Amino acid sequence: MSTTILFEHPLNEKMRTWLRIEFLLKQLQASQNITDHLGALTFFRNTADLLDVFERGELRTDIVKELERQQQKLRSWAEVPGVDMELVNNLSARLKNCSTRLMGAPRMGQLLREDRLIGLVRQRLSIPGGCCSFDLPTLHIWLHVDQAVRDAQVAIWMASLDPLREALTLILDLIRQSGIFRRHTSLNGFFQDNAEDADLLRLQLMLEDSLYPQVSGHKSRYAIRFLPLDSERGEVPARLDFELACC
Repeated sequence: MSTTILFEHPLNEKMRTWLRIEFLLKQLQASQNITDHLGALTFFRNTADLLDVFERGELRTDIVKELERQQQKLRSWAEVPGVDMELVNNLSARLKNCSTRLMGAPRMGQLLREDRLIGLVRQRLSIPGGCCSFDLPTLHIWLHVDQAVRDAQVAIWMASLDPLREALTLILDLIRQSGIFRRHTSLNGFFQDNAEDADLLRLQLMLEDSLYPQVSGHKSRYAIRFLPLDSERGEVPARLDFELACC
């Protein structure tokens, strides 16, 4: 059975930031069951990276604007004959609820930023080996408290991110679903086209092709160059079929 690999490439800075946040939130979700030092450092590194991303730009404002933009799209869909109005109304209610929750939430990442343990670990992450027990006795003790106590603390941290997670998940789902995969062919490993004010490119390649895409572009136009995974012996076919969705 053939394996399909999905690649996603942002076409603007806003989408680049959102995809990075989505990636970090998934990493936090996967590492929230902290039982040892390795698991703790994985969780705290992702937390520190997330807080660094939060410092850049007007994240909350951009997300709220996008929620409203999606609302406007739904209003235009509602005027199309035969549209499923139950689905439209459900999505509209979810968008409104996400916007309300996000606007009513504290500053993005505020609870994490003010937490003493997270702050201590964050200060030491840039130092090689800086999170060992003699450097961070507070973390060392925390890793020896009852698992239920740690789980409860992590649950509080994660819950503080829920308004952001819910809004971003809904936005990215709607953007991804807005583009339909279509078959295209690259010539000598190169393909270009108009982006039509898109936010995101999604490409599907077969694993056995042993190729990966190198994308450059913006909201109006993009170019894709396909490169071999093995840079020395790999080859790029003269004609390569691939699936592409412009979202």
